[in-house]
Amino acid sequence: MQSQNVKYTTMNFLGNLVWLIMGGLLTAVMYWIAGLLMCITIIGIPFGVQLFKIGTLALWPFGHDFTPKNNDTSCLQVVFNVLWILLGWWEIALTHLVFGLILCCTIVGIPWGVQHFKLAIATVFPFGKEVL
Repeated sequence: MQSQNVKYTTMNFLGNLVWLIMGGLLTAVMYWIAGLLMCITIIGIPFGVQLFKIGTLALWPFGHDFTPKNNDTSCLQVVFNVLWILLGWWEIALTHLVFGLILCCTIVGIPWGVQHFKLAIATVFPFGKEVL
């Protein structure tokens, strides 16, 4: 059992390392810059915080997940998720979906394609979720 956990951790590390070299660092930095720009205004701070969370997930996606904080959703989370979609952040999810489909065309690219799908799901409705 112990060797299986070490193997899983090693594979996560190697997957994250390849992800980082092949554009993960650039993606995370772009999320963080967008988050900083959103935080310039007081109204944009909640959106900036979500972009920081997604940027953290985009930096090290293997072995991490974007899960709901609790089972109940507040009215404010629903409103912010609707605003998120209306403001055009759904395009990020569409981009990750396209990259995931392209990567899944090859057997070697499937693990990285799955990570893009995870990021696409995370960027659709990010409010009320956290990176684990």
